[in-house]
Amino acid sequence: MVTANEILAETAIHAGKYVKAFPEFGPERMGAPIRAFARISGNPIRVHTQVYEPDIVIVIDPSLIGKVDVGKGLKENGTIIANYRGSSFELQDAIGTNAECHAVDATKISVEEIGRPMVNTSMLGALVKIRPIIEYKEIEDHMKAKFEGKLKEKVILQNVAALKRAYEEVK
Repeated sequence: MVTANEILAETAIHAGKYVKAFPEFGPERMGAPIRAFARISGNPIRVHTQVYEPDIVIVIDPSLIGKVDVGKGLKENGTIIANYRGSSFELQDAIGTNAECHAVDATKISVEEIGRPMVNTSMLGALVKIRPIIEYKEIEDHMKAKFEGKLKEKVILQNVAALKRAYEEVK
């Protein structure tokens, strides 16, 4: 989640937007819950706090659905995008919300495209399809540039494939 938030924020900055982005860590242990926040705007951002009333909530861990109030504080016209196997209507029922919901099986996509359940890039693809905060091409280009020389070309291309596939498959 932290890497996905970082990629989103950096891409938005390169696109000329103002950004405030930061993670929030729970207990310092493997598997502990992590939340990440990003404010992205065409205007300077003066607020420097956690996001209490988000426009968009992205749920990366499907095991949270139905157990945690993932829509807590979501604005009236807010959107939830989740790593979820079912339909958007099933997701809405599972969460117990009337909010706009979009499902994408990011786990399946990442396993098939990357070989591991690393869903961060898949979820970014779903996000930019549902809410084009930044253009798809901008995030793809930034991701390639960010990891060039750090990751093998094959790994970068696998992540780009997951990004694109989620963009195309989100419901």
